Amino acid sequence: MTDEPLQKFKKSYPPGGVIFREGDEGVEMYIIQKGKVRISKSFSGRLYVISVLGKGDFFGEMAIVNLIKRTATVTAMDAVELLAFDREGLVNMITKNARVGLSIIDKLCRRLQNANLKIQHLVKKDEMGLIALHLHHLFQELPGGKTAIPFQEILNDISLTLELPLDKVAAILDRLQDAGAICHNADDLELKDSERLFTLTE
Repeated sequence: MTDEPLQKFKKSYPPGGVIFREGDEGVEMYIIQKGKVRISKSFSGRLYVISVLGKGDFFGEMAIVNLIKRTATVTAMDAVELLAFDREGLVNMITKNARVGLSIIDKLCRRLQNANLKIQHLVKKDEMGLIALHLHHLFQELPGGKTAIPFQEILNDISLTLELPLDKVAAILDRLQDAGAICHNADDLELKDSERLFTLTE
């Protein structure tokens, strides 16, 4: 997605910049080219982080598919570069490159599957299952052949996304290591057994 014709759709936001707020009217969806964004939603007057997205992820699609108001607030966590498409722009892009459309459908299906599992774990208050699910999804999104991620980065990511204390996340990662699903040290967290990790999400 770095072709020259796409540069006209580019938008940049500084760390802490609000891309849109819950309840705003929306006419564009966004694909992340650089940086990370935080997705948060208000419940009973409090803002909860529901997801952290990075390069290659997209958000805001409901505004141009269902023409509804924004259902969450999106904030840049660091310097962020996005491609912004309105409904016509998205249709034109998919028409010219069917793989883009298939990629979006694939990600939406994964989001739905992960959302259903997440709801089940939340109902059971299963923190280990939630973290295993988060890691399973993350490893699925890594470039081909890559199986390791920076340990401190994922520790902070999970703590922020699931609103769990860092020490509790670290303890659960140790349990996942004892279960043979992952292996970690102070620098990296590596996937050891994908099937084992997936069974721990169920």
